[in-house]
Amino acid sequence: MTAMGRRSILQGGLAILGHAVLPTARAGDDVWVPTPAQTAGPFYPVALPDDIDQDLIQIATQAGPAKGIVTMISGRVLDVRGTPLAGAQIEIWQCDANGRYIHSADSGRGLSDPGFQGYGRAVTESDGSYWFRTIRPVPYTGRTPHIHFTVQTRDGRRLTTQMYVAGEGSNARDCLYRRLPNDAARRSLTVALVPAPQVSPGALEGRFDIIFA
Repeated sequence: MTAMGRRSILQGGLAILGHAVLPTARAGDDVWVPTPAQTAGPFYPVALPDDIDQDLIQIATQAGPAKGIVTMISGRVLDVRGTPLAGAQIEIWQCDANGRYIHSADSGRGLSDPGFQGYGRAVTESDGSYWFRTIRPVPYTGRTPHIHFTVQTRDGRRLTTQMYVAGEGSNARDCLYRRLPNDAARRSLTVALVPAPQVSPGALEGRFDIIFA
């Protein structure tokens, strides 16, 4: 991606964060519900792609964007008292619109999309905020739509989890979603994706705050 393109995406991401900076997983008495950990699964990239920025739908070596519905995911990384955790590294990875991961072991579900980065990395700002431009996650055999997240704080704490999409009928049948211990845990990992015309026509956006215990 060109420097101008990256600058435009960054400005768009910050504009979205401007109205999505407050965490939602509040337990009371100014204490926030910790984000539950979940497995990284088998498809964390064996080798990282050449492009590992926050924009997963536009790769520098590809002329066109990724297939799928453009989706902005933003939020903040906080501790249970709501204190922003600046400088935390966030990694995400997910399958493409055809249900394929960028992983050598994933070869059984159609052709992969060469325009989709499949993996992204960001560092939280001073207010704990982050954003990614990706595609709306899609289901594949045995799994409901989801995005994998791993966050490592400056002091070395690490959390791996998954983000799910609100309203997906397959959530209730997903083995990992069902394994969450209670409704509060499920709510903390389930994100409503809403229209985001300010991003691009037909785009979606959602807020996913990550709370460290």
